[in-house]
Amino acid sequence: MSDDNLRISHVVDSLLVDYRKGRTIDKIIAFDHPKKESIIRMIYQLQNIIFPGYFKNNTFKVYTIKNNISMQLEDVIFNLSKQITVVLRYLPEYEEASQDKLEDKAMELTFSFLDRLPAVRELIETDVEAAFSGDPAAFNREEIIFSYPGLFAIMVNRLAHELHLLGVPLIPRIMTEYAHSQTGIDIHPGATIGRYFFIDHGTGIVIGETTVIGDNVKIYQGVTLGALSTRGGQQLKSVRRHPTIEDNVTIYSGASILGGETVVGKNAVIGGNAFITRSVPEGARVSIKNPELRFKYSSDSPVQKTDLEQMENWFYII
Repeated sequence: MSDDNLRISHVVDSLLVDYRKGRTIDKIIAFDHPKKESIIRMIYQLQNIIFPGYFKNNTFKVYTIKNNISMQLEDVIFNLSKQITVVLRYLPEYEEASQDKLEDKAMELTFSFLDRLPAVRELIETDVEAAFSGDPAAFNREEIIFSYPGLFAIMVNRLAHELHLLGVPLIPRIMTEYAHSQTGIDIHPGATIGRYFFIDHGTGIVIGETTVIGDNVKIYQGVTLGALSTRGGQQLKSVRRHPTIEDNVTIYSGASILGGETVVGKNAVIGGNAFITRSVPEGARVSIKNPELRFKYSSDSPVQKTDLEQMENWFYII
């Protein structure tokens, strides 16, 4: 045996010993795990179904909408029911269930989810309209559908939320974390989001599990709708710990709104970088005090006092 083969054999043996330590990462479960690649593929199939005139699966050489959608739905049904069958084993009530029972329940959940697609499409239509009416940089609605990361993240979240409501474990979070990886927008599938939701730019947005968002809400990049504290860990499971954002609220970039008892009232505006841990009344305008600006310059290139005053006034106006 060559030196390289001996070294490989030594590494394998050491790993096998390490696998016997009984930790979470050492667990070898007898049933299959969900397949991320199948779930990601399903996201894009569902996107094709939601936007039939914009996206299509070119592997299906069918030219009528009915036949094309039927074939894609069959694929979604096969993949989703298979993945749900796998993840049901993670629920205590299905740990000892027969394969037939798992498959029957998975098919029931799959069709319950698919029955909700028209309602999801209706919500996404409002999201497209919110983006178009709320963003003067939008060339047209097609640009929003094809290119806006905020709309993609919202679409995935709305789909995942329905699976979450049906009690399907793991799959909804895999879906939203994939959208997070693609867009920088982190929305937990448990969050409840109303109509006409618009995420502008979006990078760095975090929306926690128990957040409730009303209608006509607009959020800019870097906003956090989070928990006031997570020190309780698993003891906080199912406890309301994220804020409520009521209708017609705008939240500007960098703002953090925290806590399960925090309610931002209707028509409020939250300014950039605000840090909020208590409720905001309806119609309020919240902003942080302008920071003091200090100007330094070299004696080699002096700045006239009048120039500094003009600069200070200009920054103050901004």
